Amino acid sequence: MGQDMLKWIGVTLLVAIVAVVAATLWKVEQRKATAKAKFAPDGDFVDVDGHPVHYVERGNPEAPTVVLLHGASGNTRDFTYDLVDRLTDKYRVIVFDRPGLGHTPALAKNGVTIAQQAALLSQASLKIVVKNPIVAGQSFGGAVTMAWAVHHPDNIAAAVSIAGATYPWEGGLNGFYARLADPWKGPVVARLISAWASEDYVADSIAGIFAPQSAPEGYAHYVGVPLILRPASLLANAQQRHELRPELRALAPLYKTLTLPVEIVHGDVDTTVGLHLHSTRMVDDIPGANLVALKGVGHMPHHTNPDDVVDAIDRAAARAGLH
Repeated sequence: MGQDMLKWIGVTLLVAIVAVVAATLWKVEQRKATAKAKFAPDGDFVDVDGHPVHYVERGNPEAPTVVLLHGASGNTRDFTYDLVDRLTDKYRVIVFDRPGLGHTPALAKNGVTIAQQAALLSQASLKIVVKNPIVAGQSFGGAVTMAWAVHHPDNIAAAVSIAGATYPWEGGLNGFYARLADPWKGPVVARLISAWASEDYVADSIAGIFAPQSAPEGYAHYVGVPLILRPASLLANAQQRHELRPELRALAPLYKTLTLPVEIVHGDVDTTVGLHLHSTRMVDDIPGANLVALKGVGHMPHHTNPDDVVDAIDRAAARAGLH
């Protein structure tokens, strides 16, 4: 093969690489623009030491307050799709975007802990005149809820864990999230996903989270998939998930110090966050903790069994003397 041919091949490969990079970056910007245009903030912002926190407020301002914390990859829309409307007749309801997700910026590029998230959101609640709320978190939001209960016991009346990830687990760390959390590989992988993740890929991911139940009609559109697929959100979510296990290893032994009412709702066929590892143990560790195990239910009981979740919040309110 002659030198001219090698040069031609080299130039062709370089042009192809540049074209792929340009197309990827263009598609990323298009999806970010879609997220901004179609899924703009639908609540307000509160400033905590210079950091904006997005929240949605509904319900009766004179009633007891429920704070809702969404799971991994989520945002306020996961709760405003349905659950919030089931609570507004009896509660003031505050739904926060956790840092790095939805419309709340990340606290930092790396190393953001559930304790720091709990501190930020506890302070945000005080800023909007919410004192001693019932805090209810789903999945990763359950971990932040328990960090709130442990580290800020003077600003929480009761805790509700909805399929919460609350204890460290065995086995290796997820390689996908490890790559995304890597400070060098992560930004590249995040942009590739943001640009090229197909609707089928997103639909399959949502189906897996809801299994064995199905996602409610229109959920994928409502929750704002373009918000989830922004590179910054993908990176923040990966960092948080990658570092969750060691954080829970430090947090879980402190559950035994809790004296507040704790209610737990968890499906017994949840393959994302296992019932026995994450919720049965909590009943053993926390005096008076109450577990409702839902037969045949997966990871999203706030959508598939919302009445059971509302009942748990009502019990938490009654046990805390709020009703």
